[in-house]
Amino acid sequence: MTLLHAIILGLVQGLAEFLPISSSGHLAILEQILHVKNAGMVFDVMLHFGTLVAIFAAFWGDIKKLVTEGIYIIRDAVINVIIFFKNFNKPVRDKAAYRKIVNSSYRKFVMLIIVSTIPTGILGVVLEKAIGAAASSLIVVGICLLITGGLLLLSDMAGSGTKHPKQVTYREAGIIGIVQGLATFPGISRSGSTITACLLCGFDKSFAVRYSFIMSVPAVLGAVVLQIKDFTALSITGKEMLYYAIGTLVAAVVGYICIKTMLVLVRGKKYKYFAYYCFLAGAFSILWELA
Repeated sequence: MTLLHAIILGLVQGLAEFLPISSSGHLAILEQILHVKNAGMVFDVMLHFGTLVAIFAAFWGDIKKLVTEGIYIIRDAVINVIIFFKNFNKPVRDKAAYRKIVNSSYRKFVMLIIVSTIPTGILGVVLEKAIGAAASSLIVVGICLLITGGLLLLSDMAGSGTKHPKQVTYREAGIIGIVQGLATFPGISRSGSTITACLLCGFDKSFAVRYSFIMSVPAVLGAVVLQIKDFTALSITGKEMLYYAIGTLVAAVVGYICIKTMLVLVRGKKYKYFAYYCFLAGAFSILWELA
């Protein structure tokens, strides 16, 4: 791993994680074509940390509010359990009223994120080996990029929705979570596929982007936590850590810019240009492997 490699991979991660073109697919192609070998688990975790920083910077107000409301949800749920036991042997007229758990738009947002995260986590575990095998084949990566292109064209054809958290159903949140879980295959854009799913479910366009990026936070955090436990078994020099830190910074800065870009692009029907790019990249990936 050289400094140039770290910068290139950080740039690609920041660009492709938030633009709908698949970061995992592009990293797989880069490794094959440029013989740039990803430094492995540590660098992968740090790159994802960089994109997490970008999400927190872009949506800090939303995330802060969601965390606060999530704590209040737990508090009210505990209080309701206490009320249940206190009411157990009381006559109906003396029973205390329960607190309403989902009593605001942000609380509904929290519950939707939780519902979406469950199928994502299950699919991530079930498909782990298949995803690892897929990354080694540029033909599979190419096919997935072609699928991404089709999804992006579909998103451009989707009508303008009006749904915000209160109008979104838990069933729709579960479907979007399944889509995010399947988007772990290299070449399928997580942001592109989940935003498309949101738009097809009738989400307001700006809310679709917010939901797509914020719902990735628990999924990425979970993956990072699972990998951190193996860090002690690795030997990394100070020079390598410096390169990793620079790559992480590049991913964070570029990612933040791309998030802001996506918030503008989604308001107009401009995904078709990314779709055409994905078609070209997918065809190139397949032909490179065959050649």
